This record gives sequence, structure tokens and C-alpha cells, in this order.
Amino acid sequence: MTAIDFEGRRATFAWLAEQIEIHGEALPYFVLQQGFLFQGNRIHLVGPQGIFKPASFSLPISITSTIKSPYNDVLGSDGVLRYSYRGDDAMHHENVGVRECWRNQVPLVYLHAITVGKYVPLWPAFVAWDSPTDLTFLVRIDDSIALESATNLALGSAVSSNDDEIRRGYITVQAKRRIHQQAFRTRVITAYRQQCALCRLKHEVLLDAAHIVPDSDVDGVPTVSNGLALCKIHHAAFDKHLLTVRPD
Repeated sequence: MTAIDFEGRRATFAWLAEQIEIHGEALPYFVLQQGFLFQGNRIHLVGPQGIFKPASFSLPISITSTIKSPYNDVLGSDGVLRYSYRGDDAMHHENVGVRECWRNQVPLVYLHAITVGKYVPLWPAFVAWDSPTDLTFLVRIDDSIALESATNLALGSAVSSNDDEIRRGYITVQAKRRIHQQAFRTRVITAYRQQCALCRLKHEVLLDAAHIVPDSDVDGVPTVSNGLALCKIHHAAFDKHLLTVRPD
């Protein structure tokens, strides 16, 4: 892995955190495609293919799911993301790149599509296993603490442990919940045309998707019919029962 590749990943993760502060947790495709400048090179995070490597990197930076994917990418309840190979050739250069990320425990960004043109970025993502017989990579999400371990591993001063896999399994399950929450939010706010149902505020970053029947209730399903697009003030008032909705 080249120096710009290694440091570029750190810069990518920091940039993603900044973009989430600006746009919210679901980032538009054009933001990811445009990317950012790093040491005179533009680092894009997405391209036409699901496994993407910037020109200045030696290994892929991101793996991306799509809404209408021909592949069976699944973030399972067991805390493992099953990410399909590019095609059925295990030696395709994109599959080889992800395999090298596994062998060297190089962190990636997993971009989960929640609607057309919007993605929830999860990082750092580590390939946990390569399964050529199933044409599948197994991936787990980790946290920022793991980046230091990845740094030490890359420098040859540490090795991965079982504790890494236990932690990553837990964090990946939490990531699945985040994805479901963002998918619900996006569907509800889109249904209400990006405005508060009460005051008509149209600043999307200030809007929430409120559950009419709480998600802790057995009937609190994450569907549009059980959601309201509310600005943060009206959402707080709704949660405090200062206002409500009738069944009609």
C-alpha cells in the first residue's frame, strides 16, 4: 500500500465525517462522486462499478450496494455483510483488490444505498473473509479505535485478534440499525416532499422522521404510513405529547 493510499484513507474518513455534518447521514451520490482534493489528487469514492479504486490508490477505497443490484449483498443479523464478487471471476482485478484489503486488513468505506442516489457511508469496514466458492466477501464494520490497530498492523507492529472480530460483529449490528433508521427517514421525508408536515419548513437537514406509533411498540413499523416528516421543534413537541394526530 502506497503512502498516499494509506494517508488518503485517513483523509477520506475525516472528509466523510465533515460531509455528514453538512448533508446528514445519507450522502448524495454527487457528493461522493465529486470527492475531495488530497495532496494534489482528487479522491472520488464512487464510480460505475461497485468496487472502486481511486487512480492514486493501490487498493480499493469503497464497496457500494445498489437498490436494483444484480448481486445479493446482505447485511445480516449475525453482524456480517455478505458482499458479492464483481462477476464470477475470482481473479478479476477488482476482486483481487478487495482480497488484498483482506490479507492486509486495509480499511474500506461501505456505501449502503437506501434510495436512488443516496448512500449511508460506514467506515472503517474490514474484509473478514474471502469465500471464492460463494463468490462472496464477508465484511464487518468497525470504529475509529480500529484505525490505530490497522495502522500498527500495516506497519508490522501488531496482529489482528479474536477481540477485533467480536467488536466488529457488535458494531456491524449497530450499523444495520442505523441503515434501517436512515431508510425510514428518507422514505418519510420524500413522501412529505422535504418539508415539515406542520410548519412546512423545507430545510431537509432540520427535518426528522417521527414514528406515529413508537418504534418500541409492536405496531410501530418503519413504514411511511407510520411516519411524519417534522422539523426538530415539532418533533420534540410531538414526543412530549404537546401535539398529536387523530386516526383520520
